[in-house]
Amino acid sequence: MSNLLSFGLPKGSLEEATLKLFARAGFNISKGSRSYTPNWDDPDLDGRFVRAQEMSRYVEDGFFDCGLTGQDWVKENDSDVKVVADLIYSRASNRISKWVLAVPENSSIETVKDLEGKTIATELVEVTRNFLTKNGVSADVEFSWGATEVKVPELVDAIVDLTETGSSLRANNLRIVEVLMETNTVLVANKNSWADEAKRAKIENIAMMLNAALQADTKVGLKLNLERSKLSDVLLNLPALRNPTISSLADEKWIAVETVIEKKVAREIIPALKRLGAEGIVEYPLNKIVA
Repeated sequence: MSNLLSFGLPKGSLEEATLKLFARAGFNISKGSRSYTPNWDDPDLDGRFVRAQEMSRYVEDGFFDCGLTGQDWVKENDSDVKVVADLIYSRASNRISKWVLAVPENSSIETVKDLEGKTIATELVEVTRNFLTKNGVSADVEFSWGATEVKVPELVDAIVDLTETGSSLRANNLRIVEVLMETNTVLVANKNSWADEAKRAKIENIAMMLNAALQADTKVGLKLNLERSKLSDVLLNLPALRNPTISSLADEKWIAVETVIEKKVAREIIPALKRLGAEGIVEYPLNKIVA
């Protein structure tokens, strides 16, 4: 078996976010505007772009050693692959998405049981059919090529669609009846490739670096100088400064404090630190965090 690792990258909505994530993880990938074959800066990597909806099938069949897709498409395709890592990112945010059953605001449908004999449009056909079967409901499930939310109520009675915030559903006067599943991006591997020691090590390294980049995305580093006598007061009043690194300075009455905090709380913590006597406060970006 070749030690060259064939990696499937998602074409479409995840493409740009994936390339940016790899760049933050230390892998530079370039491609032409019409090319499906990426250029890697790692001689041990090869592969191409395919749609996330198809990725797990190609990984299972061994066309790729590993690839990025969604939990939803692994389930939809019933693919027998190794899920290596959860990577919580998408086109618009770093949040988990949901496949939801939605109907018009004025629809009489209140529960899944009310779908008996109705028509549902979705891209996630098999998952939807299995959901209906589990709930003892017989309904017609048709494949939707896109713009699913505009098909109700004229063309279908309900839809199963993917949402992060629900804003698109609300904009189309739809309400959520049920959540079928939560989903996020996953790194999956072919089981034979996973059994290969060299390939497994490479896949694990990539997973570690991608996760490290995602962990760093929402955090910043913070360092400051503080009178030693004020440390207890600072830690008591600012619990977000968990387990900081403390270093002595030339002046024994002062210490250097360094920690990692959530990016969104920095705007509150920095002014509070200043009021509590901190000096030389520096906030700096992080590239990767390996737990």
